[in-house]
Amino acid sequence: MSGNALPLDGVRVLELGNYIAAPTAARMLADFGAEVIKVERPGTGDELRNWRLYSGTTSMLYRTINRNKKSIVLDLRTEQGRADVVELAAKCDIVLENFRPGTMEEWSLGPEDLKARNPGLIYTRISGYGQTGPYAPRPGFASVCEAFGGFRYVNGFPGGPPVRPNLSIGDTLAGIHAAMGVLLAIISRQRDGEGQVVD
Repeated sequence: MSGNALPLDGVRVLELGNYIAAPTAARMLADFGAEVIKVERPGTGDELRNWRLYSGTTSMLYRTINRNKKSIVLDLRTEQGRADVVELAAKCDIVLENFRPGTMEEWSLGPEDLKARNPGLIYTRISGYGQTGPYAPRPGFASVCEAFGGFRYVNGFPGGPPVRPNLSIGDTLAGIHAAMGVLLAIISRQRDGEGQVVD
């Protein structure tokens, strides 16, 4: 490794995420040299572009979480958009997604669909309650998960209501753990050449 190389140089990531969790994981990988291709929807792009927008046309939070990435527009609700994702995933090491469980399978973009053309693919999923179980279909926003897990109950002041932390800690921690799962899957793939699903 040359003196200027970063640990993830040569690793290509396809980010099919929005808001904070999957984009945070992809940003961490990009910061260490991975090439990240972020897919955004036509028209509005990632919802975070306009979230808490106080000035300008793109939020600072979006710019922070999506630094060091390439961004393309694909409509995953169309056959062509999904076909483009299949082609991109065939040339990537990692796919990151944080859609509601079942959505990717409905679009024929689930792990089995993409790994058919790319057996070494590391398919990473972030969701509020996992891919299976009674709560799996529920949307997994950090605010809800922080309350559900009891974090907000222990935050705040005696006698007062639960308090939101000053950052989206649920999403951020999910992104950090997803990035760690990706790195472990990369190490595993170096031994056996096989990709896996990180959930």
